[in-house]
Amino acid sequence: MKINLLGLALTLLISQYAHADEYSLSLHVKGVKNNQGNIYVELYNEAKSFRKSAQALAILKAPAQEGMVTVKFDSLKPGHYAALAYHDEDGNGILNKRFGMIPTEGYALSNDPEVIGPPSFESSDFEVLGDADINLTMRY
Repeated sequence: MKINLLGLALTLLISQYAHADEYSLSLHVKGVKNNQGNIYVELYNEAKSFRKSAQALAILKAPAQEGMVTVKFDSLKPGHYAALAYHDEDGNGILNKRFGMIPTEGYALSNDPEVIGPPSFESSDFEVLGDADINLTMRY
């Protein structure tokens, strides 16, 4: 019986340490103008994949709510990340763009950088070293 209790204690201890370096990230998308459609939030951990939805580390979707929408990513390792959010008002699942470049629906980036041309990972980069809350401001 002692061996089984010792084994259980070791398993619980190892399990606790295995998840010790995983954190949650809450992203608060502010300035949502209406309740139409959904808010998509894409999370990236590499510059080469930034803004390529199919290569996002994770994507969360929440119903649009005028004012602010919050999503939470769990089980993140410490490191550098960048977030991109958009207000999919027409419900087609993508950020609509004019000429394939200029967003025609609301969008937001972590760090709220001023954007001239395509935004970069570096301008939106933030570091996760523990549980975190990040604000993004929607632009229309």
